[in-house]
Amino acid sequence: MASFPSSLPNSHRAFLNAALATITEDNRIVGVALAGSFATNTLDQFSDLDMVIAVEPTAHGQMMAERAEWAAKLSAEHQLLTCLTGEHVGEPRLLIGLYQADDGGLLHIDFKFVAVADAAQRVDQPQLLWARDSRLADALATPCGGYPQPQGQWLEDRFWVWLHYAAGKVGRGELFEALDFLSFLRQQVLGPLALAQAGHPPSGVRKLEQLLPEYALQLQQTVAGYQAADLCRAIKASASLYLALRSAQVQVRDRAQQAALTYLTQITTAVA
Repeated sequence: MASFPSSLPNSHRAFLNAALATITEDNRIVGVALAGSFATNTLDQFSDLDMVIAVEPTAHGQMMAERAEWAAKLSAEHQLLTCLTGEHVGEPRLLIGLYQADDGGLLHIDFKFVAVADAAQRVDQPQLLWARDSRLADALATPCGGYPQPQGQWLEDRFWVWLHYAAGKVGRGELFEALDFLSFLRQQVLGPLALAQAGHPPSGVRKLEQLLPEYALQLQQTVAGYQAADLCRAIKASASLYLALRSAQVQVRDRAQQAALTYLTQITTAVA
């Protein structure tokens, strides 16, 4: 069994020790690896655990069918309060569990059940924690893919339509819709562009405050309250940040940009 990272909190360590004692007795499981902050040794008390459960190919269907019951029996010291599958994030192999320890502490654990050879298909590099044989290590030794990079032209072709849409929601008085759309722009455009340009995985706005603190201060300008005028200000700030991040290689949609910004000005004046 591999050693734990130095940043692993005691609560997480206790769960893994209990879980591994159960896992190693299950002959259907070939090995366990952990991704995310465990693999990068950047855990804190708020971290979840991203566990890759590599399974014998012939047992994968059975494990998928029984995974909730399996997770409930994983640790005598941790009660599984509830769990859900990961279709909402596009990963049906995922089981997301919320555990409570005997001392009342809560832990969020993600289990991804893969046939052992399929562990090779990944976008990051998990740390092997335990394995029955060499197959999981062999799968993880293959080159991994990467996070999809933001496509500059794809974004430019859409951004000004999105800006017009957001401004129209403010003009109609659908302020919650506009608030949601500002979050969409941060997640899908502004965060990924900034992170990618700085050489980080373009994973929305994840850990942006730690990775790009100066840019995070700028991004605060895209956060609005529930007031029409403030929403217009935040939408304009989103446009300014996008223009600062936009690649010089894209074919700029000048007419769409001008029209959308003019429309935003009109809406700003109307709601003032």
